[in-house]
Amino acid sequence: MCDHDAAMSRPAGMTRRQFIRSVIATGVVSFSVPLLPARGGAAARTAPGTVERLVTLTVNGMRRRVDVLPNETLAQTLRGKLGLTGVKVGCDRAECGACTVLVDDVPVYSCSTLTHSVLGKAILTVEGLASPGGELHPLQQGVLDEQGFQCGYCAPGFLMTALGYLKTNPDPTRQQLAHGVSGNLCRCQDYDKILTGLLRGAEYMRRG
Repeated sequence: MCDHDAAMSRPAGMTRRQFIRSVIATGVVSFSVPLLPARGGAAARTAPGTVERLVTLTVNGMRRRVDVLPNETLAQTLRGKLGLTGVKVGCDRAECGACTVLVDDVPVYSCSTLTHSVLGKAILTVEGLASPGGELHPLQQGVLDEQGFQCGYCAPGFLMTALGYLKTNPDPTRQQLAHGVSGNLCRCQDYDKILTGLLRGAEYMRRG
């Protein structure tokens, strides 16, 4: 009898049903063994080429612990897991700018940025603009006063992009600001009013 047949032979006193049941159980255990922690905690270490899934993100000044898949985008994490739905997803291919957030004060398309690439950095979304007491950010107040948006879907992206740009050029001309937010699209195509509102907000920011 070959070794395989010996391994598969039924022990004396065991019924066929019991034997089949034990083989199935053994197969499941054999499949599960690699998933269980090894002795000495070896399995607790991250395997080469993998990333830690439970990470800490700094979002709007708060440290948030979240389970993140290796291929998960920042937009998916912010919206789906942290509930920050002010981050809008329009094209989902880094073309419309609706999902723009600031990462270390630099505007990025969160739909095309992997969450794992921003670990240790400061993330700011539109929800983090207003003060804890509810007072609007000067940029928000400016577009509100000028009624700068129609449907408003693109507004968070424009606000975050403009804020990032104004950090580098706090007193832009209309043309300069238009260039600064040119990576954002408005499906209502009301760019003139948007620029007017953003410029008003920039003026409020300079006033302090």
